[in-house]
Amino acid sequence: MLVGYMRVSSDTNRQTTDLQRDALLAAGVDARHLFEDRASGAKDDRPGLAKVLAFVQPGDVLVVWKLDRLGRSLSHLLTIVSTLRERHVAFRSLTEGMDTTTPSGELLFHVFGALAQYERALIRERVMAGLAAAKQRGRHGGRPPAITGEKLEMVIAALEGGMSKAAVCRNFAIKRTTLIETLARAGWPAARGMPQR
Repeated sequence: MLVGYMRVSSDTNRQTTDLQRDALLAAGVDARHLFEDRASGAKDDRPGLAKVLAFVQPGDVLVVWKLDRLGRSLSHLLTIVSTLRERHVAFRSLTEGMDTTTPSGELLFHVFGALAQYERALIRERVMAGLAAAKQRGRHGGRPPAITGEKLEMVIAALEGGMSKAAVCRNFAIKRTTLIETLARAGWPAARGMPQR
């Protein structure tokens, strides 16, 4: 069975799914098996997409008018199509001619997979280069410390005075993981030779 999915980026009346609907109906999708969303492709919350993914069964073909109607990015698109393949559901995009029921469509899917992997590698490379450049300028990535200055001094004084970590967490309204991470950054207790509590 052919199942169709349509999406427009806005829920205003200016954008309609008429063009997509006509193309999907012409491709053989039954009007009763059309699902749609009126939301940006970048949004995670797309009820129509969730419904169509729950609706399709092994042997079905999910049909879209264009690839960008389904996934918010290349990697998201490939994740959806991979999930469909694991469930033995084929995928077809009318505009790009991708059809995983054909050998050429399978090949195109694998090419897209390689491109997504390359894109991820480039992003990772840029992030690492940016972090290295920031480190050379004396800036470090990550969240700023949650406990600093006078509060940190009071926490360390309390611990050195014999208060347990659990009591410090209660008295200073600090999560245990935050306390442990902060103490490690500050070099306590190893730097001061204090026993762990």
